[in-house]
Amino acid sequence: MLSIELHAAHQEDLQSIENLMQFYMHDFSEWLPLKLSDHGFFSVQSMQNYWRKPATQPFLIKVDGELAGFVTVDGDGPFTDAHYNIGYFFISRRFRGRGIARFVVSALLSKFPGQWQIFHIDANQPARGFWEKIISELTQGAFSCHPVTVDGYPCTLYRFESVAG
Repeated sequence: MLSIELHAAHQEDLQSIENLMQFYMHDFSEWLPLKLSDHGFFSVQSMQNYWRKPATQPFLIKVDGELAGFVTVDGDGPFTDAHYNIGYFFISRRFRGRGIARFVVSALLSKFPGQWQIFHIDANQPARGFWEKIISELTQGAFSCHPVTVDGYPCTLYRFESVAG
């Protein structure tokens, strides 16, 4: 049995999350035309302004005590009446397919009751399958689905209400 933990990230953890963004960008380069710099890294803009937003709440994901990924909850998104949005969600490849993402999403929805919106880029088929299944399960089908365009890319946005667990 895996021991999965979701820890609120502190100021000293933000560099670890920014380092993990390279792997996040690597994964996204399968679906978006992201380019490596001449130094062999993806160009990731400074996230200091993102971290300073009052609604931004970063978390580290640990499995059996080992860093396995991160997730951020924020207030960004196309619908201004939503309280919460998952901004970034990354789980290292060797930890995927083991129920970790489901645990994390379930924990977040319990921790933050209210109106949620979550979207994925349509080209990202693994994300499409995951979000369709998990949102339907965790909301007992009480959600709405909307086509949206984010940064010029077709996306699917889910809206739903979460209650404290």
